[in-house]
Formats: sequence, structure tokens, C-alpha cells
Amino acid sequence: MYKRLHVVVCGVFFLFVAASPAFGMGKGLAVKGRTIISQRPSFALTSPSDLHLVHSGSVEHPAESSVTRTFFLIREQKKELEELLIVQVADRTNPQAGPMVLPALRPYEEKRLYLRGRVKKGDMEIEYMIQLMAWNPDAPALEPIVQKGVSIPAHWALQGQILFQPQSEHAILLRYSRDVGSFKLNVSEEGKNWDKEAISGNEKKVMRTFEKNVVEMIDSLRMQIP
Repeated sequence: MYKRLHVVVCGVFFLFVAASPAFGMGKGLAVKGRTIISQRPSFALTSPSDLHLVHSGSVEHPAESSVTRTFFLIREQKKELEELLIVQVADRTNPQAGPMVLPALRPYEEKRLYLRGRVKKGDMEIEYMIQLMAWNPDAPALEPIVQKGVSIPAHWALQGQILFQPQSEHAILLRYSRDVGSFKLNVSEEGKNWDKEAISGNEKKVMRTFEKNVVEMIDSLRMQIP
């Protein structure tokens, strides 16, 4: 079943729902080949595949003194979704509000195999987690993709969440997911075969390949902090 990610911390609000189109397409984010560039805060990273931007928007959260900007980037095959990257940037809107404190990422289900880690880049710590999830073509959060004429298969997908805070007034959450069938290996459609005690064979190979993709994305991250 498709899961929402709902994270609320001091001055930070990430809610996985469709963002209101409050600003122009791509404003604040540029895509050049596999390079994704953010203007504010200023950072760049390399995605595992060529993705293109299909939706951007923002939602204000007065109670949390923040605004969340959301960008949807995808790769499709024959008008069917294969890869999805959601970039969310939380901006503190009240300079007098308390500092943003990021919570630890939590798995959707403890029994399924998940991988997690932390990486230091200078003074900044990046947390990441990889796990199995399921795309739901009827999820309101994914409606902007469907509106572009891209169908979403009701398939298992692997998801990598990457959470970091380059500056006290910004926090970034990346969610990169990929259809398990796109790895061109015969993998199980039974969720139990992805459990900690059962995963093996092609399922384990796909998980490790995806982990490598996510770690390479983190390694490619470059910050420009004033």
C-alpha cells in the first residue's frame, strides 16, 4: 500500500501531497542532463538517470513558520512512470522562529528490509534510508504526473529518502523511487519476499544496485553556502 510521508518538526513541514502551483514551472530548480541545480539554497547533484521536471508548487504553513517548495521530476518509458524524484525544500519564513531540528527517518514497515546510513559533508550531516514501497496510481499526491499523460503502474518500487539541512533556514528532503521491474531482473511481486528474513537472489541484487545509485547521488551533492 502506498504510504504518505508526513514529517513535522520545529519550523519544518514536509507533507507528501500535491503542492499548489503557486509559482512558475521550474522556478528555483533547473535540470541540465542528469544535473539538478537548486538556486535557493544553492546546491547541485547528479541523478541516476535523465529526469525531466513535470510539476512544481509551494504550500505555506503559517503555524510552522515555513513554506515548502516541491518539485516532481520523472523518467517514463512509453508514457509509463519508471523513476520519480521529489525534491522538497522547507524554508523558514519567520527569522524569529526557533531553529529547524530534523527528525530521524523512519521505515514504513519494520519487518521489510531497509537500509539506512549517515554521511558527513563538511559540517553537514546527511541521513538516508532505502526501503520498499508501492506506487498507488490513485494517490492524490501523484495526480500532477497523471495530468501530464504519464500512467503510474501499481508496482512495487524502491525508494531512497535523503534528508539534510545546509543552512539553519532551509531543510531538504529528496525522495527518489524506481519501479523494481525497471532493473530488468525477474523479481517477486510478493511483499513478503522483500522481508528482512526472506530477501535473497534477484531481490537482494536489485536492493544493492539501488543502494549504490542513492549513495552515488549523495556523493555527487555539492553545496554553495554563503
